[in-house]
Amino acid sequence: MAEQRLKLLYLLRIFLHETDEEHGLTLQEIQERLEGYGIPADRKTLYTDFDALERFGYEVLREKDGHTTRYRIPQREFELSELKLLTDAVQSARFITAGKSDVLIKKLENLVSVHDAKKLNRQVYTTGRVKSMNESIYYSVDAIHEAINGDRMIRFQYFNWTPDKKMELRHGGSFYEISPLALVWDDEYYYMIGYDAAAEMIKHYRVDKMLKLSVTDEPRKGTDVLSGTDLRKYSNSLFRMNGGTEARVSIRCENDAAGIIIDQFGLGVQMLRADPEHFEASMDVLVSRQFFAWLFALGEKAVLISPPEVVSEYKEYVKKAADLYQ
Repeated sequence: MAEQRLKLLYLLRIFLHETDEEHGLTLQEIQERLEGYGIPADRKTLYTDFDALERFGYEVLREKDGHTTRYRIPQREFELSELKLLTDAVQSARFITAGKSDVLIKKLENLVSVHDAKKLNRQVYTTGRVKSMNESIYYSVDAIHEAINGDRMIRFQYFNWTPDKKMELRHGGSFYEISPLALVWDDEYYYMIGYDAAAEMIKHYRVDKMLKLSVTDEPRKGTDVLSGTDLRKYSNSLFRMNGGTEARVSIRCENDAAGIIIDQFGLGVQMLRADPEHFEASMDVLVSRQFFAWLFALGEKAVLISPPEVVSEYKEYVKKAADLYQ
């Protein structure tokens, strides 16, 4: 009797697990599946069950193939094409460990039939993609969100990698106590933008380098520092979250570099025609070695033209790089 009360749930599971747009089950096959759960079913009661599922919102389609009639539920919460995109993203994301990628993809496969699940078993080839080795990143991201929503500080240890491929805790293993302000996904890594009250400044931390992260009972400080700031624009100016001195710079570029500028700074960047072959772009950036490296990679397509002090700093950067090869 208890099994009969679960009959509709098992029936729905069978439909979602084994049927889709292209695959159905005969009444006999459905009866066999239910009997596998210890639930006997006759044809008449199955028709009643199909009606109940339809009243609940699941369309049970009936299709004849010669003398055989098959039943299926085609609709799902996610379309197969959407799940393929999610699978590719999970598989290729650098911040997700290889083991966790496998676990997440298996969960995505449960959202489709066994037939469509095989189509999610895809291999995405990426260039120079190294997966994270810190499994705790998922819990760290969740804890940071919890701290931001609860207006609380967090504490954690932070590490760097040594040439011996060992984790080396910074500050001798002392815990950082920071007020989290926002999470940013930049260059395939999660970064936390936080306020360090002791140093009275904004700092950025890679979440996969945080260890033993916990939410404290202390209220956050410095929450007004980024008030009214466009975080997307702010993160675009950081160049891999390494920070630097804020400045408004102008770059003279060849026309075919327009896409590179827009990819980095978005459509809101100021771009004006200089002549038929060039344009000048102006944007706010945090001047750092990472910004100079990005600019240097543009080669002859881009020339930094202002402000003078940043141009001088960039010249010194280029000179030091050239001196290494003397």
